[in-house]
Amino acid sequence: MGKINPEMFLIENLKEAKGIPSRDGYGKALVELGKRNENVVALCCDLTDSTRVGWFKEKFPERFIEVGVAEQNMMSLAAGLSDMGKIPFVSSYAVFSPGRNWDQLRVSVCYSEANVKIQGAHAGISVGPDGATHQALEDIAITRCIPNLTVIVPVDAVEGEKATIQAGEIKGPMYLRFGREKVPTITTERTPFTIGKAEVFREGKDVCIIACGVMVYDALLAAEELEKEDIEVMVINNHTVKPLDKKTLIEAAKKTGAIVTAEEHQVFGGMGSAVAEVLSQNYPVPIKFVGIKDRFGESGQPEELLKKFGCTSKDIIKAVKDVLEMKK
Repeated sequence: MGKINPEMFLIENLKEAKGIPSRDGYGKALVELGKRNENVVALCCDLTDSTRVGWFKEKFPERFIEVGVAEQNMMSLAAGLSDMGKIPFVSSYAVFSPGRNWDQLRVSVCYSEANVKIQGAHAGISVGPDGATHQALEDIAITRCIPNLTVIVPVDAVEGEKATIQAGEIKGPMYLRFGREKVPTITTERTPFTIGKAEVFREGKDVCIIACGVMVYDALLAAEELEKEDIEVMVINNHTVKPLDKKTLIEAAKKTGAIVTAEEHQVFGGMGSAVAEVLSQNYPVPIKFVGIKDRFGESGQPEELLKKFGCTSKDIIKAVKDVLEMKK
């Protein structure tokens, strides 16, 4: 039967996972990077508490710049600071950065290969009551299409911390996507994490779920339920959407012959689209997508919205059964 990969060192009981916002990992890592390297600086647009960059501000006020509500200026300033040898981390909600300042990200940062790190906070439908205008459901699509930009979607706070630390130590533009709500912390300090390397969290031979962000947790829950029906499910944590770990994804397609992708993002242009692009050219297999189906968000409680917009373990289970029928 399918089983959790022991080499991943995940928590023992998924249903007892402690809820912590993934953005907490970003704030913690930013402080650590500030201790390690005096060239690390932080910029924000009047959202220091929400983005957790306030923790850096408290420790290193002389290396923090409050730009105000001016996201385009913030990205341009960061590009200039990078040219001066600094390592700027820019923080805002994902609808504003990279949403509002996409042009500056594209030209001033990515075209110039500036060493700028971008935090897109409060992404996804789970932002909740803030509603459609503040629910970034397109940010993976608009970042992964830009040359030179690495795109990372951490699964929880622990992985968020690791991702931020590594982003600060690797030269080049990086986009890190975080949510607002508490999410189950399923990884540990021993769980492997390397930017650009997908991790097989669970082994299985019948179907593979490739997920990123909080949907990795739901994928594991779905796999547990499907095991009761003798369906062996592989689960891959595809935290790096760009560059994709093509080798691992193709091997998973060859082993299982059926794929389900899961993300808290539009199914068009997102992580699932990236996976489909790779497999269609290298090893085509039946594939189903779990995510937001071409619509804007709306106000509501996070759990209600995730259910309404089809981003739960039950939706993944349905997609698995559908793709297995396609496989036959």
